[in-house]
Amino acid sequence: MTTRPPDTDHTPAHILVVDDAPTNRYVLATLLRRAGHQVTEAVDGTQALELLAACRPPAELAIVDVRLPDMTGFEVCEHIKSDPATAALPVIHISASAITVNDRAQGLFRGADAYLVEPVAPEELLATVTASLRYARARRRAELLAERLHLLNRFTLALHSAGDAHELVRVTAEAAAAIFRCSAAAVLTSPQGTTLTAHTWQDQPGPAHPPGPQVHTLPTRARPHDHPAHPGTRYGRTTAADLPCLPPDLKDPAQRHTATAPAKADRPPVTVLIRADAVTTPDDEQLLTQLAQASGLALEALRSYSEEHALALTLQRSFLPETLPTTARADLAVRYLPASERTEIGGDFYEAISTPAGLVVAVGDVAGHSLDAAMVMGQVRHALRAYAVEGHSPHMILTRLDHLLTSVEPGATVTLCVVLIESGSDTLLVANAGHLPPLLRAPDATTSYVHEHGPLLGLGLPHPPARRITAAPGTLVLLVTDGLIERRHEDLRHSLDTLAAVVGESLTDPEETCTRLLERLPPDGSDDVALMAVRLNAPTPPA
Repeated sequence: MTTRPPDTDHTPAHILVVDDAPTNRYVLATLLRRAGHQVTEAVDGTQALELLAACRPPAELAIVDVRLPDMTGFEVCEHIKSDPATAALPVIHISASAITVNDRAQGLFRGADAYLVEPVAPEELLATVTASLRYARARRRAELLAERLHLLNRFTLALHSAGDAHELVRVTAEAAAAIFRCSAAAVLTSPQGTTLTAHTWQDQPGPAHPPGPQVHTLPTRARPHDHPAHPGTRYGRTTAADLPCLPPDLKDPAQRHTATAPAKADRPPVTVLIRADAVTTPDDEQLLTQLAQASGLALEALRSYSEEHALALTLQRSFLPETLPTTARADLAVRYLPASERTEIGGDFYEAISTPAGLVVAVGDVAGHSLDAAMVMGQVRHALRAYAVEGHSPHMILTRLDHLLTSVEPGATVTLCVVLIESGSDTLLVANAGHLPPLLRAPDATTSYVHEHGPLLGLGLPHPPARRITAAPGTLVLLVTDGLIERRHEDLRHSLDTLAAVVGESLTDPEETCTRLLERLPPDGSDDVALMAVRLNAPTPPA
């Protein structure tokens, strides 16, 4: 904690005394210096204004004689009050000649905070100085508090808008530095158990470190009684001593002030660190605590979302096939990439089932991004598998799934492409319910899309018969969801052309094709990606 004087309104100040009479100036300066104040003297208005602009520390009060050789004290006061840099500076007029009621009224009307008539008693001079300083300092504290509260409000919005722990710790350090106008650091433990720190000083000078808060990942030391949110998570208590390259004004523990915001009892808190001399009032302590608490609440929101997202993603993955069937008719490879942690889970899925008629492969996408979409996806995939095992054709699979959705999940819509690779012929049966068209790469590396399709599932509309296609052994069949190729502000036809070009350049091995596609068309993380590549082998002769 910082030790502060009980009454900061009575602490000495830097005072500017402006008087062209050496004797008067000496008397005023001596009285003020004996009271503990620092005094700067000026002989006229021009010098006074120059000193106000240049003197350090800046003056907190000006005592100005009304009769000056170059301008009146009233004019000096008006210059001071019209400059935004000195407008809040208290001005006390003093005069032995301009002593009428009109003179005193004019001085006050033109900006003075007090008006004294010489000869003035020492007690009256010092009391007037103290009263003017008390009012000015209270006003500055109120203005500073209002400014800091405005910054706290703005940064609180930024904290709760942070998309991940890295951004949150950076904004926390940036907020502390902006609010208290000094070097600052913040330490927190991410939802994944990584200890992160951000600070506003430069680690090393030079262009290698861009301006702005520097974010670091710190090693963590596990506590004996940790109860991490995720298995394997290690939480550590990080102190200021762990921060990299502490600047000189923060190396001494007595020069640091820290605030911590405890989250839940079994979770590490957010810690904010600034210079001790930046915290001078109880209001400052409360502001720093409120900043730490706002960051802690934002971190809890991130932790809750991360846990919910991990749970939903685990549930979503449980709906997908654990293994792919092994069949002599085709070689299969799949990739499934969930959306980024900032995005809700979606309903992308894939399926591959060996049936007496041949190999049924499918890729689909439930409209929407939510746990509900994932639940619908699970129902559709399991029903698709059941209908395929029963021996239904691709066209009938779509018809039955459409009836299922309209009956049990009204309002839900699904895009789905189902392909039957007949085991005894070179024939493919393609039934597409509003999904992206499947792409075929022939053995000679030419590519083509099967564009024919019917309506989405869930609308209760009839579906056209499956398209019958002859595909030679060595043909690669590619089924994808829109997360792989759709990009905002990019035409879908251009995206499909790009996909076809990449597949045409790729080898026919399904695994290598999937790897190449994800390298050349990296997903932007806004949607799930399901990708299935199937290379056809020679059909099995009938027994």
